Amino acid sequence: MDELDRLRKAIDEVDLEILELLNKRANIVLQIKRAKDNRQLNIYSPEREREIIERLTSLNQGPFPNEALRLLYREILSASLALQQPLKVAYLGPPATFTHLAAMRQFGSSTEYVPVSTIKAVFGMVTSGDVQYGVVPIENSTEGVVNYTLDMFIDFDLKIVYEIMLQISHNLLSKTGRRSDVKKIYSYPQATAQCREWLEENFPGVPIIEEHSTAAAAKRVADDPTAAAVASELAATIYNLKFVSKGIEDYRHNYTRFLVIGRESVPKTGRDKTSIMFSIKDKPGALYSILRHFAKHKINLTKIESRPSRRKAWEYIFFVDMEGHIEDRKVKKAINAMKKECLYFKELGSYPSAE
Repeated sequence: MDELDRLRKAIDEVDLEILELLNKRANIVLQIKRAKDNRQLNIYSPEREREIIERLTSLNQGPFPNEALRLLYREILSASLALQQPLKVAYLGPPATFTHLAAMRQFGSSTEYVPVSTIKAVFGMVTSGDVQYGVVPIENSTEGVVNYTLDMFIDFDLKIVYEIMLQISHNLLSKTGRRSDVKKIYSYPQATAQCREWLEENFPGVPIIEEHSTAAAAKRVADDPTAAAVASELAATIYNLKFVSKGIEDYRHNYTRFLVIGRESVPKTGRDKTSIMFSIKDKPGALYSILRHFAKHKINLTKIESRPSRRKAWEYIFFVDMEGHIEDRKVKKAINAMKKECLYFKELGSYPSAE
């Protein structure tokens, strides 16, 4: 026990050093706030946060694991941000949705999270200034784009300031945890689509009922022993549900991309994406004519989608994501050239790309 006591004492001494350094860091953070206030700069700086985490993980020689280091510093950065400015973030609720998980991954637990019932409400709260940022789903690796989010960029004048990639694992949850009790299943359509084969094989003929989120489904079945929900592990904890089965998604490499939206643009980081939307004349070769400008300047387009403009029959709005920042010379040249051929153009933002 003498050796154990000695090691525990050494741990206590190290913990005190860590505590002193955390408070030293916090005091510097407050000085940074004053400097930013004097220069009227945004408090939240996603590019700086990523720079800090990448620098530390690249220098880490272990044995402390890098993934744990990332999580630890996410919380340190979240607390630091709260010292500078109380941060409010809206997300597609209720609590325990995957959008909630994505928001927590980006902003940490020191942020005040505001759940709202629709994607439109997230955009509305950011526009009104009730919250500084919003988090919305944009696309899933197996089920594709969330069209409603694209439509909101037509109606609202907001910027994309960050993107989040979250690996999605679905679970079947119920009050009892027994398969034999399940007579109906609730969930969000995107979630059940990602588990379609599993559900057909394991619960053939059981009706699947649409809810506006996975968390809302979990909340509903909490009082109904004959129902189950496709939802997250966090939903099981919050709504006191049991697992009927874990990891029921059809594809293990199942990711959803989320966007952080705000009112201000963010500076370049060197590893960025730019998103734009535009409409063009309805004539042969019109889209090719637009896209050739990006090919000419060797810009990689990572996504292109089209949506009805809702202003005129058979008129479409195109949404494009590309590698690079709007301030990059070649991106600026390509966009300036293609804008001349557009009926309508809107820059949605340049932002740090997710790892």
